[in-house]
Amino acid sequence: MKNKRRNFLIGSGVVAAAISAIGYKDTIKYATTFKSKGKKAKNSIYGNACKTAFSIDNNGDVKINDDFLILPSVCNACTTFCSIRAKIDKKTNKVERVFGNPYSLLSSDPWLPMDTPLLDSFKELSNYKEKGLNLRSTCCARGNVVFSKLNDEFRVTTPLKRVGKRGENRWKSISIEELIKEIVNGGNLFNEGEVKGLKSFCDTKTLIDKNNPEYGPIANKLCVIGTTDEGRETFMIDRFVQGFGSINYIGHTGICGLSMRSGEAAYLNDFDTYPHIFPDFKHCKYLLSIATAPAQAGNPFKRKARLLCEARTKDDFKYTTITPILTNADTFALNNRSNWIPIKPGGDLALVMGMLYEIIDKNLYNSSYLQIPSLKSQNKLKDVSHTNATYLIIQEGDDKNKFLRDENGNFLVIDTVDNKVKKADDVLQATLFFEGEIEYLGKKFLVKTSFSQLKRNIFEHSLEDYSKDSGVEIDTIKQLAKEFTSHGRAVAIDCHGGTMHTTGFYTTYAIMLLGAMVGNLNYKGGMSAGGGKFKSFDGTKYNLLDYEGKIKPYGVKIDRTRSFYEQSSEFKRKIQNNQNPYPAKDKWYPYTKSLENEVITSSANNYPYRLDALITWGANFIYGQSGSPFLLELIKDPKKSIPLFIAIDPFINETSKYADYIVPDSVLYETWGTLGPWGSYNVKTSHLRYPILPSPNAKFKNGESITMDSFMIELGKALNLKSFGKDAISDKDGNKYDLNKPEDFYLRAFENIALDGDGVKDISDEEFRLANLEPFKKSLQKICKQNWRKVAFIMSRGGRFSSASSAYKGDMLRNSYKKTVAIYNENIGTLKNSLDGKKYSGCIKYYKARYSNGELLPIKDGYNLLAFSYKSNIFSSPSATLQKLKEIKYSTYISINSKTAKNNNIKNGDKIKVSSYDNFIIGVAKIKEGVYPEAIGIEHGGGRRAEGAINLIIDDKILKARVRRRTGVFYNKLGLKDPTRLGVATLGDFVIGSNVRQAIPVKIEKI
Repeated sequence: MKNKRRNFLIGSGVVAAAISAIGYKDTIKYATTFKSKGKKAKNSIYGNACKTAFSIDNNGDVKINDDFLILPSVCNACTTFCSIRAKIDKKTNKVERVFGNPYSLLSSDPWLPMDTPLLDSFKELSNYKEKGLNLRSTCCARGNVVFSKLNDEFRVTTPLKRVGKRGENRWKSISIEELIKEIVNGGNLFNEGEVKGLKSFCDTKTLIDKNNPEYGPIANKLCVIGTTDEGRETFMIDRFVQGFGSINYIGHTGICGLSMRSGEAAYLNDFDTYPHIFPDFKHCKYLLSIATAPAQAGNPFKRKARLLCEARTKDDFKYTTITPILTNADTFALNNRSNWIPIKPGGDLALVMGMLYEIIDKNLYNSSYLQIPSLKSQNKLKDVSHTNATYLIIQEGDDKNKFLRDENGNFLVIDTVDNKVKKADDVLQATLFFEGEIEYLGKKFLVKTSFSQLKRNIFEHSLEDYSKDSGVEIDTIKQLAKEFTSHGRAVAIDCHGGTMHTTGFYTTYAIMLLGAMVGNLNYKGGMSAGGGKFKSFDGTKYNLLDYEGKIKPYGVKIDRTRSFYEQSSEFKRKIQNNQNPYPAKDKWYPYTKSLENEVITSSANNYPYRLDALITWGANFIYGQSGSPFLLELIKDPKKSIPLFIAIDPFINETSKYADYIVPDSVLYETWGTLGPWGSYNVKTSHLRYPILPSPNAKFKNGESITMDSFMIELGKALNLKSFGKDAISDKDGNKYDLNKPEDFYLRAFENIALDGDGVKDISDEEFRLANLEPFKKSLQKICKQNWRKVAFIMSRGGRFSSASSAYKGDMLRNSYKKTVAIYNENIGTLKNSLDGKKYSGCIKYYKARYSNGELLPIKDGYNLLAFSYKSNIFSSPSATLQKLKEIKYSTYISINSKTAKNNNIKNGDKIKVSSYDNFIIGVAKIKEGVYPEAIGIEHGGGRRAEGAINLIIDDKILKARVRRRTGVFYNKLGLKDPTRLGVATLGDFVIGSNVRQAIPVKIEKI
């Protein structure tokens, strides 16, 4: 590779020199014949460029090249899941290149209206009318090369069973029928003793523990850990996991962005659905990004970057990025319209508390907005959203920390007109500041408004304190507060993975509260809850989430999320025995969705119970979880935590290499699925994915390739689950249909999307042919019957996308968030930490780094730096081992400021050791001025130890590791244990348990 790169550079240099000395014709000839092996290029003008899939003549007529197919799909090179088009060679069935789908807003802005003919979409992409960058829909670096995974030599295409001990990475091939038989029936599968098969605990009647009946049935002893929703998660959850009767489906957010998601859920007053908000880049006047960097990271990555690029060309737009490291988010070209503020890792909570201090102290907030107490009042005032800033919090007695309500449960406020206590619905403007005694219906109450409590919490510390703990100057904090509040309501805030530290929940909550100070939720140019998606799984014709005989799973989840310790038998027994019920045996998380980082340790600790089987689907917590090396001894030994471990994955990753069985999944464009974007969109949108390439995976007897979905169908039928097989699907008229293949499920979901609302038009015969949908015609007609042409229409577009004009209604986002914004979150304010029995603060409050029980994280001598990780604009977990990406960025490094380097006698390129309290890593130093001086930064994605980075043995044949895939630094090895927890536990946020990977105390030394 070095020689190739050197020859290219030499050739480029020679060409550059030649341009200045000889004519254009000779120069081109020289360039296109220059090769390291002396081979002449195919064409004197176009060199060795690939043939085009279509061409356009001077009249604008499109000529299709019949050697190729152009088909839409969804990219999964990261968790954005952009809609793309793939150019496929018909002869080889290989992808030659991918580009964006012009109908999708994640790939193009503006995007084409759905009714735009396919031929015209090719014209628009060609830019034959010289429209500049409009509709030039491209892919990022990852999306441009991720399709190489389709033919990767380390791809698993047949079921595997481990040989020897877990983790030795030695496997033998096994038929899918034999695999299902073994995991269903169990037995002495590995000559290590009896292993229970799934059949033995596919039981929703027998309790796990009669002394703790709230744990639920033994079906809960199966846990499935999934990846992000790439379009098939609903199938896994509703059809298999719930069909089995288990409550234990665990998503990956606990090790990804849960601090951000939970903080936003608190702000939006909804811990049930965990809603998410994003900036409306299109009309934003000022953007404040904290703990994330647009154009570097965040979802949707490419759309954010494009919208930011467009916004910053406008004279009335400014933005500030606050991170410990300078990234692509800032640029000198914008002069004073863009700036980067370096911050101490984990210092974002202190910074925002300082900003809020200044905003409240200087009366920079929008008081008339904050005084709107209800949706009814909001509508009368023609405003865009409302808060509970004026709600009254009870300050004493059994109801302390609860809101004051009337006898019907209505919230009470003080009317500004007559200072009387009334229902929030009956008041247009309520009193913002109040602390004291009030009387209501003859009773007296000591109360405080939410905003008064907020101010009290913020003013517990001085601006000097906040400046010191954030590492940001006081004047800078004041200027940020002034800037943020000087653009009206068309201002936005963004945050993400940088909040994954011990106080990340309150950090995100505080960041979002900046928006409440100006009233930017649902406002044009402010914060958006997204445009929503078309009804897919539960829609006009089918409810694919329901089926006859479906059982609602119940019980305590293995990670103790969504359950209250105070409702447990453990708590009740202590009360009956006159014991202090605190601490609990371990931490409980009633307002957390799920915690992937708690599964292995909870099972090993037998608290709440021990699992009998684990199925992972695309999950890789050993690589993705900070502190995961502590889990290795627990997962290596089947007797310690997981007796039976099945991994569904097209590759053997750092986690699945410890599995007992590998079930191959398909890759990228070989699968079905449907999903909506994460955010940064304001119109209704749904993406579709269907197999545009045949899978090389082994097949079932019915001809279906082995994928997650087809495997779950056959496994479900072997377990006699009612969610699969004969009559497993019903339409809204009561007709029943079989579920034997993935298409039986997904084509009906597509049909729901096509019929939603006013529906879509039928596809013409010409467009059906042009969309290359002939292989699906038989299935479409059989399953979708009279609606098959409508389904084919949205398949030809890669989804269904509303027009841009549907985004706004005056100054308001049309799809607005209706619930009350929580200045004070009553759920959190009445919740006790199960380890110390103390209530959390319902308002944001400044907390220093701490363990789960509230004890401060100690500062040990010599550990005077804080380590942080940051997302790559090149690598992502699904793409970090791609050979071609390594040609762009060969490795990852340990980035430090020159001041830090000088203090530790380190030079650029030195090999250095970074040690945390519990572990260490070794890597190459990269000196960068754009790093906070008291910190070290490591880009996520390097230091892999799987997916081709280590030797793999299958059927006694060795696949040799590719050294290039091992390069870089495995940051998560630095993660800390939490000594205040039961057994081995990795450090988490002290409120909601998200895995801590930021602001880890470390020391460095030169090797």
